[in-house]
Amino acid sequence: MDHLRLARRASENTLVAYSSDVLSFLAFAEDAGSALDQLLVRRYLVHIQKNGIGRSSAARKIAALRAFFGFCVGRELMESDPTEGVRSPKQTRGLPKVMDEDSVAALMTAPDITTPEGLRDRAILETLYASGMRLSELLSLMVSHVARNPTELSIIGKHDKERIVLLGKAAREAIADYVTYGRPKLAARNPKQTDALFLGFRGTKLVASSVGRIIDKHVESVTRTLTISPHTLRHSFATHLMNHGADLRSVQELLGHESIVTTQIYTHVSRERLKEVYDRAHPRARS
Repeated sequence: MDHLRLARRASENTLVAYSSDVLSFLAFAEDAGSALDQLLVRRYLVHIQKNGIGRSSAARKIAALRAFFGFCVGRELMESDPTEGVRSPKQTRGLPKVMDEDSVAALMTAPDITTPEGLRDRAILETLYASGMRLSELLSLMVSHVARNPTELSIIGKHDKERIVLLGKAAREAIADYVTYGRPKLAARNPKQTDALFLGFRGTKLVASSVGRIIDKHVESVTRTLTISPHTLRHSFATHLMNHGADLRSVQELLGHESIVTTQIYTHVSRERLKEVYDRAHPRARS
């Protein structure tokens, strides 16, 4: 874990996932009582898929094992890597889930802004949608970040890469209201002061699981049929930009994607939206 954190600059989410994945495999290997070889890794892959693990999760588990055994071989703790020659499950990448603009607008007005928590929740929702930042990036924000320049925030993204994200008027106003009227009341509940921008009920730094619950709560108040995650707002941010004419390179820069290939998924989402509009609007589209 220290190697992943220091040498590979892995995120905390990656560290938690990889640690769990490696421990899970080692427990399986211990129960199997057989040689730690390629065959055992293949058996493990079959085992987890039979137990309902999806292809993307299975691929991540294999990636975690490759990192672990690569480290062991590099440190001469093992002679060979048992994951060598084991293929990751082929993934069929679907289009990301995206909210329509009316649903986003309804969600932004869902929090009760007469309470400190409501002011915080609206600021969180507006910031995620306005900037397209990842949840981990949102939670790393400090009060000092928004105090310096609330229009452009300098954040540290994946692999410790710095980038600039932009905030529109609605997000800036929501953050200003929260910092002025909401955050001080939350901060007063905690004797140990923190500079973290978003605080929980007890005045401590907000965690990822809490943001998930916050979003679930407000989505439920808007609709019973929609299920979204914090990342859905990132997908919606990118897709809506594309729908309104933003170029791919600009969206790539705003999302912090290393490769434009990753960003190209949003051209497909945008194209699907165009097809829907065409089918609804053209008088002979369905004739």
